[in-house]
Amino acid sequence: MKKKIVIIGAGFGGLRVLYNLEKYKDKFDFTVINKTDYSLERPALPEVAIEGKPVSKAQIKIKDYLEKKGINFKLGEVKEIKPERNEVIVDEEIIPYDYLIIATGSIKDYDSIKGYREYGYSVCDDKEASKLYERLKTFEGGNVVVGAARSYFGHVVEAPDLKAPCEGPVGEVMFMIDHRLRKEGKREKSSINVFTPGEIFFEDVGDNPRNTVGKFMEERGIKLHLNKELVEITDKEVIFKDGSSLPCDLAIIIAPYKAPDFIKESGLGDDMGWVPTDRTMKHIKYDNIYAVGDVNALAQPKLGHIAVMQADVASSAIEKQEGLTDEIKPFKPEVFCIMNMGGFEATLILSNALYENEYDIAWHSPIAKLMKISFDEEYYYAHGKLPPDFMIEISNYLIKKLFGGK
Repeated sequence: MKKKIVIIGAGFGGLRVLYNLEKYKDKFDFTVINKTDYSLERPALPEVAIEGKPVSKAQIKIKDYLEKKGINFKLGEVKEIKPERNEVIVDEEIIPYDYLIIATGSIKDYDSIKGYREYGYSVCDDKEASKLYERLKTFEGGNVVVGAARSYFGHVVEAPDLKAPCEGPVGEVMFMIDHRLRKEGKREKSSINVFTPGEIFFEDVGDNPRNTVGKFMEERGIKLHLNKELVEITDKEVIFKDGSSLPCDLAIIIAPYKAPDFIKESGLGDDMGWVPTDRTMKHIKYDNIYAVGDVNALAQPKLGHIAVMQADVASSAIEKQEGLTDEIKPFKPEVFCIMNMGGFEATLILSNALYENEYDIAWHSPIAKLMKISFDEEYYYAHGKLPPDFMIEISNYLIKKLFGGK
């Protein structure tokens, strides 16, 4: 009898596990559980919000595609996991599993920020990105404030304790807004202020990316404010925990990240609700439960590239449990992202300074922008399947060779 693999979530991590293991269809039955019939490509949302990319190009339709491949797709919301019974409760349905992969991503807690619903904007999901795009159509210039709210993480497993889970979107938004306002002739009557809850901006990388970003911020007149924890947005300002404030006509915020409530309610979370795993992505208590991506307590920072890396580790761990391979892929986290800066500009960042500190690269080039565009298009039309591993490995090797370890 085939074993049942259930995957909760159809983002980068969940789809990567599925596509890694679907070659074993003779051994496994797969079920993917997702709240929508599409996979949301979140890295494309700044383009939706600021450049007018159709939101449909960030919504990868996967339900029909997966079902045609013989993969079960359950449209619904997980209410509970019963690990002692190997069951997932989706709405009122019980779905049994032999292996469970939790790949839900994180919840963006907009409601924890006073005034956000009335005055705030974001690029964290498709609805918020579309809302910001509509607002920018009527924005005539003024005080723009961009930043990440403080997020909190548990301490059951050892991982970097970042105050902002990922500031790449902050970087993209501030530069893309600057470019748009200049193009529309509104920059001279606008200010752009950026805040971070951290003691440094871009705390998940080293000096090279930070200095590169800082140089472009200075050239563009974008001001940075450190150690600022957002507590409230009004119609005229953003207010911080230390009592300070910034004048604001347009607040674009990366909301606090939190884990889905059902994780902690099911007894699977750490002190803050994130899933604690070992470095094979296996739950520290249950041998048949894995977690990949944002929801995993080890995922710091929380970005798609690390979700994919964790998915590869988890896939190989399941293969080993089933006697299909001899080795589990090691988890060697790194930051890899391409920061759209508007127009033909982008900066590629590749760094493991937060971990092994072997390389810390920032490459500013129109080629980086073309790489981002190419990735987005391929990912969309391939239904969330990434380019072959050898292509990614070659590109990373060339980047390191061309630009050095540090």
